Amino acid sequence: MGRLPIISLFVTLLALAGCVGTAQHGSNGSTTTTAGPPAPSAAPQPGASAGSGQTPRTTLPSAAARVGTEYRLSPLDIVEISVFQVPDLTKTVEINARGDIALPLIGTVQAGGKTTTELQEEIAAKLAKDYLQSPQVSVFVKEYRSQKVTVEGAVVSPGVYEIPGQASLLQVLAMAKGIDRVGDDNSVMIFRNIDGQRMAAAFDVDKIRKGENDDPQVLAGDTVVVGESQGAVAWRNIRESAGIASVFRPTVF
Repeated sequence: MGRLPIISLFVTLLALAGCVGTAQHGSNGSTTTTAGPPAPSAAPQPGASAGSGQTPRTTLPSAAARVGTEYRLSPLDIVEISVFQVPDLTKTVEINARGDIALPLIGTVQAGGKTTTELQEEIAAKLAKDYLQSPQVSVFVKEYRSQKVTVEGAVVSPGVYEIPGQASLLQVLAMAKGIDRVGDDNSVMIFRNIDGQRMAAAFDVDKIRKGENDDPQVLAGDTVVVGESQGAVAWRNIRESAGIASVFRPTVF
């Protein structure tokens, strides 16, 4: 009879040990813990939560962005083409008015309208076909000569300006010597032709200067139009009609 309590105690301990083992091992055999703080929730994605207080920025559809590249070669651009470990094939050429370039061994290649990556692949394929085994071709744009934008409206020097492959709105406005006195910083438009359709977007240059909004990219063929501030125009008309030469500064007593 004295052994029964000991045996019962031993059985109870074994049962408890089994329960602990069951709690520590999941059905897939992986070890889990039942104690400790709960796992933190996933961080919210930026710009996705409602009520964040952020004003959505106006963006202009970009033909370059939609085809997955930043720039397509144009006539009069100057490109440098090199082949790894074949210095005789390195050449700097100008794309002619038809969009063609002439290269050693392979002759005329259509470059206009292609990205640098597409041109690299085409040249490499032509060289690999008859001349080289797995050629490594690189194409670098040295000068962008056909990139022009038009700047109109309330700027100091409206006109047509040549830009590099990439230029921002602030850079283009600087080429036109900035917005004039009657210009409206909050009403600057970029017009762009995409797939035969004329599209536009408005930008607040004042917020761009302050870093509150991104400085949008301006592409070749775009037209930038700066609107006029109605208040500034009205005051200018009053000055001109009344023959006012300038504005005086009142004396403060």
